[in-house]
Amino acid sequence: MPSPLSENVRRLGDILRRGAEEQVEEAGASLRMAGELYDGLLSDLLITEFDPGRARETASAFFGSPRVRFAAIDGSQDQRLVGGLAIFWGGAYASTGIVEFRGDGPPKIEYMTGFVERGMGVSSCVPIYVSRVHEIDPAASEAIGRGGLAPLGPMTEQALVDNSSIAGWVMTLSELYLAYKMVVEGGAKIILLDRSLSGTWINLAYDTSRRSRWRIDGAIHGLEIDGTAINANEMGFGRYHVVNKALGTPPPRGDYLRYALLYHLRDSGARTLDGICSELGIEGEGRRRRALKYLEKCVGEGYLSSSGGLYALNGRYLPSWDRLRRLVLSLCDRLFKGSAQNPMRIEAGGGRKWVTAQDLAFLCLYCFNMLLEECWARGVLLVGITKDTTARDFKAHLVPVCAREGIWDADPGAAQGFPGTDRTLLQAVSALNWDRVAVPWALIEYDSAFQTIVPDPERRRGFVCGARKNRIIMERLFLKSYVQLDESERDRRLRSNVLLIDRLAHPDYDLRSSMEFKHEFGGAVEPVRPILYKDRGVRNDLQNLMIVVLKAMSPKGIPEAFGHNKPLFIADKIAKAQREEAVGLMDAVGHWVANNPRLRGLSFYMHTFRERRAEVERARREG
Repeated sequence: MPSPLSENVRRLGDILRRGAEEQVEEAGASLRMAGELYDGLLSDLLITEFDPGRARETASAFFGSPRVRFAAIDGSQDQRLVGGLAIFWGGAYASTGIVEFRGDGPPKIEYMTGFVERGMGVSSCVPIYVSRVHEIDPAASEAIGRGGLAPLGPMTEQALVDNSSIAGWVMTLSELYLAYKMVVEGGAKIILLDRSLSGTWINLAYDTSRRSRWRIDGAIHGLEIDGTAINANEMGFGRYHVVNKALGTPPPRGDYLRYALLYHLRDSGARTLDGICSELGIEGEGRRRRALKYLEKCVGEGYLSSSGGLYALNGRYLPSWDRLRRLVLSLCDRLFKGSAQNPMRIEAGGGRKWVTAQDLAFLCLYCFNMLLEECWARGVLLVGITKDTTARDFKAHLVPVCAREGIWDADPGAAQGFPGTDRTLLQAVSALNWDRVAVPWALIEYDSAFQTIVPDPERRRGFVCGARKNRIIMERLFLKSYVQLDESERDRRLRSNVLLIDRLAHPDYDLRSSMEFKHEFGGAVEPVRPILYKDRGVRNDLQNLMIVVLKAMSPKGIPEAFGHNKPLFIADKIAKAQREEAVGLMDAVGHWVANNPRLRGLSFYMHTFRERRAEVERARREG
């Protein structure tokens, strides 16, 4: 008679086998459905022809030269708990080289050698006693809940360190700061980041949105720059500082109206309501009422002054963006270049304060805005490359909107029936139509704002709605696409993974493909003007240049980087090598503390029970 345990094992085996069969059959049906989408929709949206000669012309016009420098930046992070001491490390490193565009063939890529010895990189290490982690990263201890109990019992110190985002914030800031430095000081004209640009910017804006916490959860508030303390108004002033008049960013609509008004009055001087509305294109009584409401609110907050019908920016905030830039550079220099005992402790508000996770989020957002500003001013192609993504906005948002509005001749629900992500959908279409879809290919570019745009539920022609709480993120900032760069020479059906690409929009090239929808928000009907290259027949010089470059950088002979990006692959290797060095240093600090006569006594009482037990067991084994 079989034992209960063997019966249980057999039951688990049956569940696994039947469940696997069911899932494989469902996946096969989905793939067949995805293949059929090519003729009905995607054949007009996938671009398969790219011109190196036109890329050279675009490079000469956009960069000012057919020979430019590039930098690919990747980061790494780690954290350790050593004798009651939490150590957080984060850094970013750049792989650099030269792209030379040629009219008679693909660009020539020259890689700089001696990456470890002469490569560009920044990093920082932050030692903090574990009992103080909650002061820097309050969110790390939120899972503990009231009374010191997590949902399943007391949270360990190791779990507190693991849940902390400090190392992640340091890594993100290091990547953005290094990218900024490569543009301003390194002269790079092409910047490749191993992250989604739009996703990073949106998340940073969200992570800095809790105004009620700005005063109490950070050291930036009250920190003096040029003899004047930074206040909450000033912190908010820089959050949406992506000012590009040609692109119309930030747009005078939705949640961005306040900032569009502030930046316009700063740059244009005192204006009446009529003058402001005329210059910003604010039309209609409902939009004028919203503008007046925000102007009066800004007067009450101290941002603006009002006299005789004229509104003007308070002189206190005229230099605010320059002051915030200096704040970022000074704190980044302290974090990544300084020799302070602890770079996360600064003098602010008459005492020493910790730079918190909230502060790091603000620094990341300001630094990102500084990077965008320099890329626009210097003609830099800023590109984000994401290997794995769960995004579904192409099939769930863009296709329904364009089909409903008659932009594409397709069924609004044509792609929504596919259960996977945008990436897996396009991967399946390419694999099943390998004989008709040449590699490399790219999906048409569309505005990242479509991530939050859905068809109007009332089916009004020309109207759209916000996907969540009826809010639509800023348009004309980033453009998204998907690309596939390589295939096997032996079997064309074997193709590389589809990558998500997003890049910074540039007015001289991308405004030609702008369109307009109507959005009812806050009691007014406002225009939303996203960019969309509606089919493969629309000329897109920057996308052509970008794909020509990415294809030339697709590595040959490196199996683990098949169809990816060689410069980012190299940057990743450098980052991992530096991480191993940092881990060795962190472990060495633990041994030093444990053997230092002055510190080991105190360190003994800071160890957890598990750490002490592990030390005794290790000593017994070695003995």
